[in-house]
Amino acid sequence: MPDHIVAVRKNAEGSIVEMQLSSGRVVDYKQAHELARSGEIEHVQLIKGKDGEDHLRSQPDGDKSNNLDQLPTF
Repeated sequence: MPDHIVAVRKNAEGSIVEMQLSSGRVVDYKQAHELARSGEIEHVQLIKGKDGEDHLRSQPDGDKSNNLDQLPTF
């Protein structure tokens, strides 16, 4: 069963740098990309940003409370 992101850690600029998964595992942003790409994290997707890079985001569902920026910090 795939994990999902339950909490995030942000740097001083407010960017998400680490994520805590439902299994308790903590991964950095790059690791989360790879896990999402391989289907090991659910409820997220990779999108191509204006900068041409892939960015992780929660799947749109109309509920802003589960957006990555709104998750609890750890």
